[in-house]
Amino acid sequence: MAIRQMLRRSLSTEKRSAEVPKGHCAVYVGVNEKKRFVIPVSYLNHPSFQELLYQAEEEFGFHHPMGGLTIPCSEDLFVDLTSQLSRT
Repeated sequence: MAIRQMLRRSLSTEKRSAEVPKGHCAVYVGVNEKKRFVIPVSYLNHPSFQELLYQAEEEFGFHHPMGGLTIPCSEDLFVDLTSQLSRT
């Protein structure tokens, strides 16, 4: 649960939604409803995360409807994966 709070970012204001700390990137996750997460860029090199990126490429190509990288998986799966990556 703590990892979810650490990664989740609010979309409540334009300014806040634009904030991404150095060394991080914003991704949108979800099958139907998309939630915005900010993750360390180091996650992008992990084989498990690269599989999610491959799925995103297959589904969206270079057109991401949210305007940012959109990953088509459940929020729970994403949180589980990122919590494992944060322990390594």
